[in-house]
Amino acid sequence: MVVHVSAVVFFGAVLAVLMRQRQVTVGTACVAAAFGFLLASSSAEPAVHDILAAALTALAPVG
Repeated sequence: MVVHVSAVVFFGAVLAVLMRQRQVTVGTACVAAAFGFLLASSSAEPAVHDILAAALTALAPVG
């Protein structure tokens, strides 16, 4: 679990730096995908799922 959490933190930090520098490349997409997969399998998954579900519910009348 310690290695998994540090991987989530590492990929999150790399993604934040790349987004801050506006470096939108294939590498950025790979980092974002890796971060998403690691985050989805972490203990933060229920909170992320609830936030996304609430956002989609709020946007449903717009679309």
